[in-house]
Formats: sequence, structure tokens, C-alpha cells
Amino acid sequence: MMETSLQYLLFPCLLLCCRTNEVLPAALTVSPSRSQFFKRDSVSLSCEEDNSSAGWTVRRNTTKGTRTQCGDGWGIPSASTCTISFLLSWDSGVYWCESREGAASSSIQLTVTGGSVILQSPVLPVMEGDDVTLSCHTKTAPSNLPAAFYKDGSLIRTEPAGHMTLHHVTSSDEGLYRCSISGHGESPSSRISVSGSDLPVAMVMTPPTKADQGLDKDYDDVTTEHHF
Repeated sequence: MMETSLQYLLFPCLLLCCRTNEVLPAALTVSPSRSQFFKRDSVSLSCEEDNSSAGWTVRRNTTKGTRTQCGDGWGIPSASTCTISFLLSWDSGVYWCESREGAASSSIQLTVTGGSVILQSPVLPVMEGDDVTLSCHTKTAPSNLPAAFYKDGSLIRTEPAGHMTLHHVTSSDEGLYRCSISGHGESPSSRISVSGSDLPVAMVMTPPTKADQGLDKDYDDVTTEHHF
């Protein structure tokens, strides 16, 4: 009887152990962490993953090609990192990580501008409730010039130091943002996405009653919780 009880309690654990062999999605990170770049800037894109044997590589869709891999006419690959040392306008596009088995990370949008102003904003979705700071930069002038910030084409406000903070963001803050600096021009637009808060997950396993499985009485009312 006790052997049957232990088998029942261990079975979900065996399922969890088996899942460790799955190819889990990688996360694409960008350094420096922003979505807009000037021409001739450099950038490194890395696939952060738990299973190095999955063979993650960086791919992209641009006007020059779709699903092209780092090293295939662009970028310098090194393990799961891709470096573009001299960005040009046609490097603008969608980038993501992909494994040998075809699993893919979420994608990000990078914009390379030939203009003189960029908006520094989060390249990845931000968590609901967080504070987000946007900065407006020129290529040659100091970074603390007064700047006007826009969302979805409408002026939000002008900040004297070129920085604007969105406090405790919600889904209503999602949209296309850009900025402008008088006498220098305006940036391209970049989208800010907001993700919901992560909630703890509890898995509750209650063994069946003795009448159902013939278990010993000592195991009738056992409830095991696992918190992740």
C-alpha cells in the first residue's frame, strides 16, 4: 500500500524532471539596451538560454532579407552572440533567437537612423507598475537638451533636461513614442509594450482516497504544495 502511495506522490515530480530535456525559449538581449541607433553605431545581440546545446542563433527580417542568420552577410557570430560593429540603415528590422530545432524567442524591433536624434527607450516589454524613463539624445550635442515627447503622434510634454519618466505604467501607456529637440530634429518612433505582473504559481497534488486507490489510511489526507 505504501509503495503505491509513494508512486503517486513521485509521479508529478518525474514529469517535471522529464521536462528539463525540452528546448526552452531563449531571451534575446541587446547591448547597449535600446531600440534606436545612429548609423555607424555598434550593437551586440545575445541569446540567453539555459540549454547551450540547443544551438541558438540570432536571425532577422530586414528589407535586405528574411530569416537570415548572423554571419550570413551581416554580423559577426560568436557562440550565441552576434555583433554588428557598423550599423547602417538597412540593418533596421526585427531580430530574434532561433534554435536548431526551430524554437524561437520573442522578437524585438531595432531602428537605425541617419538622422541626428534618437529616443532611448526599453527594447523589451516593461512590467506593469514599473517606472520607465525615456531619454532624447542627439548625435553630437549634450544629452540634456530640452526635448518634446510624443505618444501616438500627440504631444505629451516638453522636458527641460531631455528625460521623461512614466510612473507606474499600465497597458494604457503602450504605444508609439518619439521625441524632438529644437534645432536638431526628431527621432524615429519606437513602441513601448507593457506586460502584466508575474504571479506565483502553486501546484497542489491531493492523493485519491483509500476507496479510490486502496491507499493506507496515513496517506488519505495528504496535500503537497510546490511553489515556484
